[in-house]
Amino acid sequence: MSELKLTDVAKSYGPVDVLKHIDLDIEQGELIVFVGPSGCGKSTLLRMIAGLEKITGGTLEIEGQVMNDVPPAQRGIAMVFQSYALYPHLTVRENMSFALKIAKRPAAEIDAAVERAAQILQLDPYLDRLPKALSGGQRQRVAIGRAIVRDPKVYLFDEPLSNLDAALRVATRIEIARLKEAMPDSTMIYVTHDQVEAMTLASRIVVLANKGIAQVGTPLELYETPDNEFVAQFIGSPSMNLLPGTITGTGQMTTIALEGGGSAISAIPTGTEDEGKQVNIGVRPEDFTLTDSDPILSGEVDFTEALGEVTLLYFAKSNGADQVIAKLPGIQRNLRGQQVSVTARPEKVHLFHNGLSMRK
Repeated sequence: MSELKLTDVAKSYGPVDVLKHIDLDIEQGELIVFVGPSGCGKSTLLRMIAGLEKITGGTLEIEGQVMNDVPPAQRGIAMVFQSYALYPHLTVRENMSFALKIAKRPAAEIDAAVERAAQILQLDPYLDRLPKALSGGQRQRVAIGRAIVRDPKVYLFDEPLSNLDAALRVATRIEIARLKEAMPDSTMIYVTHDQVEAMTLASRIVVLANKGIAQVGTPLELYETPDNEFVAQFIGSPSMNLLPGTITGTGQMTTIALEGGGSAISAIPTGTEDEGKQVNIGVRPEDFTLTDSDPILSGEVDFTEALGEVTLLYFAKSNGADQVIAKLPGIQRNLRGQQVSVTARPEKVHLFHNGLSMRK
């Protein structure tokens, strides 16, 4: 049985549709990450699961029970918000135990729950400190601990790292990954706009766009086999390059003649009915390599970014694309303003027609 099941869920504000036809099964023990551009509805969907937003269509089930009209406090859910929302006058121990005291749980049960959560989150030395004596990462761990002590069916995280600086985000992200390992049977749903968090934390990623789900899959499935151009360009940094062309050869290997010159070979098989079809080829910047023959792209390097471990080459507008980026390993010197040719292996060349992948 699915831990959590969304069936044709929709959300609207009067005549304005925010989400439509959301179908998703989440199994016990998964860490599901919702990602998508700003305004796509990922936080709204999380709040609908929590009961903080009313579901205007479809059903939400937790452990087989329909939850549409069940109050938030009775759904067996704990939520960690973007802000820590700690009581400044209470110690770490008192903040973590507050909800259990309100629920009039026995003192021994409260102490045991707090000690267990503190051990998981490595907060034991800080239990008697006030929040003002903690770092940002420690405060976020207290907020997570406040959720753990309730022993919920599902944990919800609404961009919990967005208020932290870059270095602290990395450290806290690792802590959340370790927390999930320490609680393998716990189901977690995590909202973020940071695809690095999504790729490193998720069991599966749900990409939201155009008021619905664009694709669901493991991080590597979305990276290696995107279903559509939106997912192809949303997952990965820099974004996947898209170059327009025409299929000129079909079979187990597909040949594409590109606008403005150049050609590509894709390992995606096509039939004779596809010959002459207008397509976009997709190549990730990191899959380009320098070549002296049969290039996918030859052009002038307009700009370079030397990052040490990699060098980014930005090509001037060419081959029908507004901009093409190649991400080459190591330090590539003196390429700005030069004519450079790049190619990619056939298995790294994606094919899209009318925005959808041509993978069978």
